[in-house]
Amino acid sequence: MSLTLQGHEHRVSLIYHRDGIECDACDRSYGVGFSCSECKFTIHMKCIFVFNIQEIFDHPSHVGHCLKLLTTGAPDHTDPKCHLCGDRAPYVCVQCDFMTFHQECTHLPRVIHVNHHDHRVSFKYPLGPGEWRCGVCWEEIDWSYGAYSCSFCPSYAIHSRCATRKDVWDGKELDGVPEEVEDVEPFKRNADNTIKHFAHQHNLMSFSKDSEESNFCGACVRPIGSCTFYKCSESDCSFILHETCANLRKKKRHFLSPQPLTLDFVTKRKEEKCGACHQICCQGFIYSTYQNENFDLLCSSITVPFIHGGHDHHLLYIKLEYGQVKTCKNCGIDHAEVVLGCIKCNYFLDFRCATLPLTVSLSRYDDHPLTLCYGDEKASGRYWCDICERETNPKIWFYTCKDCGVTSHIFCVVGDIRYAKPRGMIDRHYRLLSNNSSSRPLCNTCNCRCPGPFILHDPYNYHGFISRDDSDVLYFCSYYCFVLLARRRRGNMCPPWALEPNT
Repeated sequence: MSLTLQGHEHRVSLIYHRDGIECDACDRSYGVGFSCSECKFTIHMKCIFVFNIQEIFDHPSHVGHCLKLLTTGAPDHTDPKCHLCGDRAPYVCVQCDFMTFHQECTHLPRVIHVNHHDHRVSFKYPLGPGEWRCGVCWEEIDWSYGAYSCSFCPSYAIHSRCATRKDVWDGKELDGVPEEVEDVEPFKRNADNTIKHFAHQHNLMSFSKDSEESNFCGACVRPIGSCTFYKCSESDCSFILHETCANLRKKKRHFLSPQPLTLDFVTKRKEEKCGACHQICCQGFIYSTYQNENFDLLCSSITVPFIHGGHDHHLLYIKLEYGQVKTCKNCGIDHAEVVLGCIKCNYFLDFRCATLPLTVSLSRYDDHPLTLCYGDEKASGRYWCDICERETNPKIWFYTCKDCGVTSHIFCVVGDIRYAKPRGMIDRHYRLLSNNSSSRPLCNTCNCRCPGPFILHDPYNYHGFISRDDSDVLYFCSYYCFVLLARRRRGNMCPPWALEPNT
């Protein structure tokens, strides 16, 4: 079908291709578009408005010259790539020997804040000689084109396309906006060498070693162990922090959200779920945004490129587009939001598996730590979990004790509740009990013996009264099963990660 587009001198044809048509205006592929055989110019429907913008005057990216829409007639030596982003482009500057510009790039902001870097970045054209690598996608940047760079960090730069992605930039143009110096320090040091931390009302004293190894840090809810720590100066207050946790910044930028993250603590009234690993946090510190996004300390501490022992190459943060699904290499669960992955090898991990602890100490194994093993594709023979006494698959991840030789499922060792300690609370009155007795209760949802480190226990019976025996008390092996019962879904299936794939 032949028709006329307003602003274009030739008749064009409506075309369709199931694999997509590459648009000469935005350099993206769509199924339906228009083609001009005389200009050898193809454009999809959403970009036909460019014919109504034949000229752009005094754009900040090219001050003083007029940019013109060009579909044909450029000299043979014209570089078809946009001088701002490196993609093909339909706008040209005739005065600059037909220098080309991408339609979208004529609206690039000058100064922005991105979530992959602490400082503001500014657009610079050309970027300048050097070996540059993008701080978002980690691909090479051609220095002869434009890109965003940091004035404080001379080696940091980002592709313009990467810097202006919706999951990287908050959409605010900061050119001409004064930069405010934010107070990100979590505590003030007093004259007596104590500190006043924002999360506690009393002063904290520093200790290098004491009898607090078994106490739990108020931030990461892990045992203090042999680490240096801060302890409340009041004798009747048990608040304590690892030194590293006490130094966590009150505010920072992270690739998990285009908005700044603010350090907060989980209240006793309401637990929070991490937006990256989707695990529940019932105590401790958490990073949040003003849009009520929450990320636990482990997920918000990841940096890219991410080095993981389960893969030879570094992993990058991948924000999945609508309809995309990636399967975690370890647990086999499909994810449609965010993953860490190596696209070259088609290797992906979800945040739960990527942040599993490398070593775990359990009281039943005395002083022998359990070590995370990434499985062996060539493994043979049968292995059994020392905790739940079910078979384990040696070809996928598991925990093992190098001294005792025992193996255990990942779920049986770490469960699905983060930042928890015995007697903690979930949903106001469900109590967390240590699952360390010889007799493990049956889960009221999946009807399996509770294998994880914690049991969710409801002291009330079905009628709302405190039960005098265990006959009508509710037990849950995981937060997963607790939520299923709340939705009135019951069955004989454990959480998807409790029974590891192919076991």
